[in-house]
Amino acid sequence: MEKIVVLSEVFPPQHGGSGRWFWELYSRITQHEIHVYTHIQPDAKDSDEVFPSTVVRGHLQSSEWGVISRVGLRFYGGRIKALYHYCKAHHITQIHSGRVLHEGLIGMIVAKLLGIRHLVFVHGEDIETTAVSREHDFLARQVFRYSHQAICNSHNSQRVMQRLGYVCRTIDVIHPGADAGKFVPASPDQQTREALGWQDKFVILTVGRLQARKGQDKMIEALVELKQHIPNVLYVIVGNGDTKAQLQSLTEELDLSAHVQFKSELDDAQMLQCYQQCDLFILPNRSINNDIEGFGMVLVEAQLCSKVVLAGDSGGTCEALSQDHSGLIVDCTEPSTIARAIAELYQQPDRLAKLAEQARPFAKTSFDWAGHVKTFCQRVGL
Repeated sequence: MEKIVVLSEVFPPQHGGSGRWFWELYSRITQHEIHVYTHIQPDAKDSDEVFPSTVVRGHLQSSEWGVISRVGLRFYGGRIKALYHYCKAHHITQIHSGRVLHEGLIGMIVAKLLGIRHLVFVHGEDIETTAVSREHDFLARQVFRYSHQAICNSHNSQRVMQRLGYVCRTIDVIHPGADAGKFVPASPDQQTREALGWQDKFVILTVGRLQARKGQDKMIEALVELKQHIPNVLYVIVGNGDTKAQLQSLTEELDLSAHVQFKSELDDAQMLQCYQQCDLFILPNRSINNDIEGFGMVLVEAQLCSKVVLAGDSGGTCEALSQDHSGLIVDCTEPSTIARAIAELYQQPDRLAKLAEQARPFAKTSFDWAGHVKTFCQRVGL
């Protein structure tokens, strides 16, 4: 039996696709001893008690991910020391780091000191941004060089690694999974839709962190044209993030308050209702300099609820859907392109219904956790 530390700053209850991936994946690996080493969250007690394995929380945030500054050196020194003593005390045999920086550098050094196995997850946007800094790029190269394995969340992320010249002993592509038993379709329910404020609306849903590359701003701008084709359109934005104030200002500036709804702090049951009761799901992602969408797990969750999905032609989102079978990849850099794609679908109800019918079987076959966990354990030798 292996004793594994999963080292990740992002982990529930903190929102984030990678954290949810780690929660779902490692909660299902029962044949080995799992320890999640993550960042302190004030509201984490209930979440940690539900997780079936050990969750340890410490300080895993820093304003500096390099090592040449006093702040960075102090951060890495303290985290390496703490993780080293924890791994030694619990006889840990593997460290799985959630990102190349900063977790990967901490995990790799501790693994080298203890002579144990280290693997690192790659999400695409993490190494794109790392490569911008000469110091961070150098550190990332050391992490990959001295790690046993890199797990990319998409073929696109693997191509990014290759383009940047990052070399690791073994590189595997394993897509994130989703729970087909949890994300299930439901018939339209008038009472639920009224409670959500969606009565008599054609609802387009986006779930995800509010940041530029997610493209919520372009979808809001697309509503100016789209409402001419779909007068009762309502764009629902679920999530929090750095661009929330900007998105709210944009909505007011374009006089779209009647067509945009912001929702945050939803629990799992409420989130599921949003997936089930919306009419269309969109992740209008685009590339912002070196910031890209690595995969887009929300696209899989929506498809499992039998929703047609639209995603931007950027990053790894094309791997999360089946083009013209369960959804569409469109150019989401221009609001007019988004508006036209949605209007065309709306005006072809038979096509929309067919795509929705095909969405769940595709997602279940490709991404359900049962096959995903088996593949992961085989690839990493567990």
